[in-house]
Amino acid sequence: MMPECRQSAQRWIVCLPVLMLACAAAFAQSVVPGLEVLLGEQKSLIEGKRVGLIANHTAVDRRMRHAADLLARTPGVRLTALFAPEHGIRGMVQAGGEVTDTRDVRTGVPVYSLYGETRRPTPAMLEDVDVLIFDIQDAGVRFYTYISTLGEGMAAAAEKGIPFIVLDRPNPLADTGTEGPILDYPRLKSFVGAYPIPIRYGLTIGELAGFIKDAHQLKLQLTVVKMENYSAGLWYDQTGLQWIAPSPNLPATSTATVYPGMCLFEGTNMSEGRGTTQPFEMVGAPWIDGPRLADELAALGLEGVLFRPAFFTPISSKHQGQACQGVQVHVTDRDRFRPVFVALHMLSVIKKSYPSEFQWRESAIDRLAGTDGLRRALDRGMPVNETIAGWQEGLKSFDAARRRYFLYPR
Repeated sequence: MMPECRQSAQRWIVCLPVLMLACAAAFAQSVVPGLEVLLGEQKSLIEGKRVGLIANHTAVDRRMRHAADLLARTPGVRLTALFAPEHGIRGMVQAGGEVTDTRDVRTGVPVYSLYGETRRPTPAMLEDVDVLIFDIQDAGVRFYTYISTLGEGMAAAAEKGIPFIVLDRPNPLADTGTEGPILDYPRLKSFVGAYPIPIRYGLTIGELAGFIKDAHQLKLQLTVVKMENYSAGLWYDQTGLQWIAPSPNLPATSTATVYPGMCLFEGTNMSEGRGTTQPFEMVGAPWIDGPRLADELAALGLEGVLFRPAFFTPISSKHQGQACQGVQVHVTDRDRFRPVFVALHMLSVIKKSYPSEFQWRESAIDRLAGTDGLRRALDRGMPVNETIAGWQEGLKSFDAARRRYFLYPR
């Protein structure tokens, strides 16, 4: 070995213990998901029980071991049923694709679809279940279907008279404020809008479960297994946990940051970036002038965001195979960035600049927004600030109500 190589190797040997200690310390300080807390200090909740698990590919501990595998190997516990939400038990199904019943290849346990003909576990599916567990990473927005699956699972457990356990996970969006109109309930109730809450509701999945229980007046033995080391002011990349895309088109934390607003473009004839490497971070259409749109949006001086002209050709979804122009949204200050507010400004500018080309998908935009008032206000040319002002009373009431469900420091 050359002398310089030998010296380099010796330096690495000296540094290795320090690096290992640093990694161990970071791991110890990271947020501990509810799954690990359950299998550690709260295992008594499931000992001697036949367990059903509503989960997908995000239900892992910090060592990336799946909840189904861990439960199947836990002494004194029988994993008897798995339940798959939208995108499937392993996250392989694209948005809206039907999820079918199957059998888990690792545990051999039957997997029942909750995103096909049946959205709620049936009594037959729960026949061999003493306790039903929910463990899925959420996105913190009303139109993400996993929270609808949560409510359906809770209702099924209440009907069957069995306990329901939520293994809590972080809301990817720090609780810097709620946003968007309260769902027009029950008139616009759907699987992308199941509860009278705003688009961005500022609760963890466990905190939301408490709200759902009361809102639906469920006679349910609900237990939320809290996380350790968590504060609601954390963004996901501050938790020490690895990001696992909870659905195929939410690949990064940057996507999750803009998603509460940019998903509204699904309710238009514009591409929301599906079929590109940056879904929801880019929007466009064949008839958009990207540089012009970027300049118009930049002139608004919106806080915490910059707009870059974007040129892309989706390989799937809207405008598949067509050259599109538009903008990419770059968040510069996520604590001040308001995704719904920004998306409404974008929609307003595009409608005014392209009145003949732009079109709503009316049923989709109303279900996503939770109201037809947003669409009607933009059609009338109402200023965005006035539109948002009309939501504030509802948001104020919701903010007061949600406080009773807080489980973590704010």
